[in-house]
Amino acid sequence: MLPTGVLPAQSLRAMIGDAVVLASPAIEEAQIQPASLDLRLGARAYRVRASFLAGKGRKVTQRLAEFEMHQMDLSTGAVLEKGCVYVVPLLESLALPAGVQAVTNAKSSTGRLDLLTRVITDEGTEFDRVPDGYHGPLFAEICPRSFSVLVRPGMRLTQIRLRSGQAVLSDAELSALHDAQALVPGTPVISDGLGFSVDLRPEVGTLVGYRAKPHTGVIDLDRIGAYAPADFWEELHSKDGQIILDPGAFYILVSREAVHIPPDYAAEMAPYLAMAGEFRVHYAGFFDPGFGHDAAGGAGARGVLEVRCHEAPFVLEHGQIVGRLVYERMSQRPERLYGAAIASNYQGQGLKLSKHFKTI
Repeated sequence: MLPTGVLPAQSLRAMIGDAVVLASPAIEEAQIQPASLDLRLGARAYRVRASFLAGKGRKVTQRLAEFEMHQMDLSTGAVLEKGCVYVVPLLESLALPAGVQAVTNAKSSTGRLDLLTRVITDEGTEFDRVPDGYHGPLFAEICPRSFSVLVRPGMRLTQIRLRSGQAVLSDAELSALHDAQALVPGTPVISDGLGFSVDLRPEVGTLVGYRAKPHTGVIDLDRIGAYAPADFWEELHSKDGQIILDPGAFYILVSREAVHIPPDYAAEMAPYLAMAGEFRVHYAGFFDPGFGHDAAGGAGARGVLEVRCHEAPFVLEHGQIVGRLVYERMSQRPERLYGAAIASNYQGQGLKLSKHFKTI
């Protein structure tokens, strides 16, 4: 029986060897992260009329027949257009044993492009959640919301974690962990996770974030450091510690707190209470063991916030709590930590756009 907790890279590798995670072509070593596995797009995309879940007793392919508008061959590259919804079968599938469940999430770079990407399964009733013992295929639902993107088979927009049992830390356990390892500077805000706030008073200058421009060109997701930020983003400056969020606009902001994830833990970003305001922090990405931790070459790292406002203009102020980190135990310490010899893009980060843009 597996120890309770999120499975680290070495356990994921064993699961691949035991055909718990299956793929064709075979899974590459570069897909295996300290506490997650990158999932790859297949060769065909289905443009659908609307987002959907398969639902009890039904397969995704059955629902595709109901909602499909047309199919696209991705083998030579294809553009997924802003505002449209696509379903792409993934190259990986699962044969989870009893007692093992999975959770998926968009990768950090995916979220920073406002590329809504969620995983759906046969008989699924929730996005990004794969139940204990699931045997079957995986599909990515993709909706570009700010920029049209060029995709190809094998691209990695999402990642999956496997876990055994209940590994989430209670507030009391999280408080004890902070007392022992100082997860954030100062006094933590702990309520169903570790709260974090927005930084709108930078130590240097007045730049506090970026807002996506409404009419831009296509972003080729294979091109790293290729695009001028000014072609896709407007800079946001604040001299008084506040900004007004426009309904429907997408923003890149940064947390005030420099957080860290100790080597024996992992974390996931989650939204704060809805009554805190008419906005949503897009919670793309897992936080791997070692993120911002000194053992992995970090000294705390800010959390990048992907923010979208709803309904009405909303005033966001410096220090306002906007999200929380939910910490989980690892079943074992990973053989390698985030940032330690694995070419991690966002270790020690501050306010930062996705890796596709030139450094400002």
